[in-house]
Amino acid sequence: MERKPKMKVEGYRTQDGAGVSLVRVLGNDTIQEFDPILMLDSFDSTNPDDYTAGFPMHPHRGIETVSYLSRGKMVHRDTLGNEDGISDGEVQWMNSGSGIEHEEQVPAADRLLGVQLWLNLPQKEKMSKPMYRSLHKDEIEEIDFDGGKIRLLAGEYKGHVGFKGEHLPLNYYDIHMDENAEITIDTPEDASVMIFTLIGDVYIDGERIKEKTAVKLTDGDKLTIKNADNFSQVLFMESKALNEPVAWAGPIVMNSKEEILQAYDDLRNGTFIKEEIDY
Repeated sequence: MERKPKMKVEGYRTQDGAGVSLVRVLGNDTIQEFDPILMLDSFDSTNPDDYTAGFPMHPHRGIETVSYLSRGKMVHRDTLGNEDGISDGEVQWMNSGSGIEHEEQVPAADRLLGVQLWLNLPQKEKMSKPMYRSLHKDEIEEIDFDGGKIRLLAGEYKGHVGFKGEHLPLNYYDIHMDENAEITIDTPEDASVMIFTLIGDVYIDGERIKEKTAVKLTDGDKLTIKNADNFSQVLFMESKALNEPVAWAGPIVMNSKEEILQAYDDLRNGTFIKEEIDY
């Protein structure tokens, strides 16, 4: 059965960090529909003043953050002792688990283009061991199809295997499509599937999806994406809905108000970080 658009979200412009201009596409009001993806922030600017203030050191607990830069640069530093950078076409994957503090510096570039996802952690793994991993270009396989290519950012595609997180399945593709190209992707019937149109417009089931739009798809065993008139770049995300309660306060996402209060108590008491630096 062919998947069809169920919900479309274009988001709103806001600022985060020390004054980074971005479009918040998914957030508190889309938790249930896009489960397990909690947040999606979109970056697209040729003006460094929009983003070079960056994201100073801040805490997280209970989520995984997945940052993908199609264009631009980002430098990560955290309380586990990691310091690393990514650039054009690369990924940063961080499990905040029981608690981590990190910063993201965003140096000036010709264009900053990409997204950051917040992937919810299952209730039983909220307090898992924090982890950071970068995925550089030589680790990201490119798979050609008629009229385009898929960059396998994470998961699997037709027997090709990329990086896999430890806590929740995520097939994450960066799909490049030439003019009038078309691709059909097989999906498990009950998987939670969405796309985000990073560049250009596409069609799904005859419905035109504008650039910078997140679309949650109905259940089905396949998704067909048809390109419109020009080059397009579509991010495809397939995971498993958790169907668990969500308590969200700032950078902390847990399952109950009590767990949120405990996290902020830990921050005040200096007991937030549970894992020592692993030298």
